[in-house]
Amino acid sequence: MQFTHEHREIQKTLKRFIDEQINPHVDEWEAAEIFPAHEVFKGLGKLGLLGLTKPEAQGGGGLDYSYGMAMAETLGHIHCGGVPMAIGVQTDMATPALARFGSDELKRDFLAPAIAGDMVSCIGVSEPGAGSDVAGIKSVARKDGDDYVISGQKMWITNSLQADWMCMLVNTSDGPAHKNKSLVMVPMREGGKLVKGIEVAQKIRKIGMHSSDTGLIYFDEVRVPQRYRIGQEGAGFIYQMQQFQEERLWCAASTLQSLTNCIEWTVEWAQERKLFGASLSDQQWVQFKLAELKTEVESLRALTYQACEHYIAGEDVTEWATMAKLKAGRLNRTVPDTCLQFWGGMGFTLENKVSRMYRDGRLASIGGGADEVMLGILSKIMGIAKRPVK
Repeated sequence: MQFTHEHREIQKTLKRFIDEQINPHVDEWEAAEIFPAHEVFKGLGKLGLLGLTKPEAQGGGGLDYSYGMAMAETLGHIHCGGVPMAIGVQTDMATPALARFGSDELKRDFLAPAIAGDMVSCIGVSEPGAGSDVAGIKSVARKDGDDYVISGQKMWITNSLQADWMCMLVNTSDGPAHKNKSLVMVPMREGGKLVKGIEVAQKIRKIGMHSSDTGLIYFDEVRVPQRYRIGQEGAGFIYQMQQFQEERLWCAASTLQSLTNCIEWTVEWAQERKLFGASLSDQQWVQFKLAELKTEVESLRALTYQACEHYIAGEDVTEWATMAKLKAGRLNRTVPDTCLQFWGGMGFTLENKVSRMYRDGRLASIGGGADEVMLGILSKIMGIAKRPVK
């Protein structure tokens, strides 16, 4: 995959917005443990950056997924992990199924405002008792006339303290676990207030991703029209697995620039840091380790770009996206950890950008499917693990 002039221009536009509208405020947002999502998303929407790969009919760019990869990579210039993740939820996690399978009404009422930055979205899959085990969710939507009445809980939900709507995976029948789920668009706020029956039970404090608001959300008899269901009833599990392909590609692409930055910051520090009559960068161990880390990041880049090529070609990229996501999660742990060691005591301070990456990056091996889940998927694809009997 090669970035064209058009890709580069989009990246320049986004980087300019990051430098002017995001990075000057990151420390403030990190301390507040939230950022103004509506304000930031509106700015991105005005630039046409929230719907690059979405249909033109809803205000999107109608571009292929390589442009989404270019955007995700550029988000790595943001000096924290929380804000890029929140943007990624809007572009690549809560909206793919809506864009692909949603009715014209749903696209008009939910997708178009998300692309414009007028609405903030979230994706509701994980629950207190079901994280990586998507089939184990317990939230229920029972039918009552023309409505669904939804009850249950969703946990670890990014953007949920500010979101206007949730793309929610719920059980809509008593059938088999992989065939009884549907994706339903659930409005969360009207006039700035939570919809009746929805409660933000807890704002979850985390060891990293501080500027990203994360909530535990309760749903108590929340009434939603059945026409707010995305696609076919009972196909939600399949739709969500397809959404995970884009989410995992996004996760891999979004780490490339931030990991590169981490290494470059550390090279600059090592060249300046004096010890034992020389610079830290004069130590062969430091030289070799940083060179090895750069090689690993470029290997991830090649894997991610190759996965994107397969996706654009219309192929099933479950294997490619899974490998890229697994590798990205591992590198998001090893690169900041190794670099932080070279920073010494300075690396153990809160304001250090490498230490922030160390904290934020740990989530990459958990969110969107833990490393162990990725390995399980790959083992099944390779034919070395038994598939469950249906």
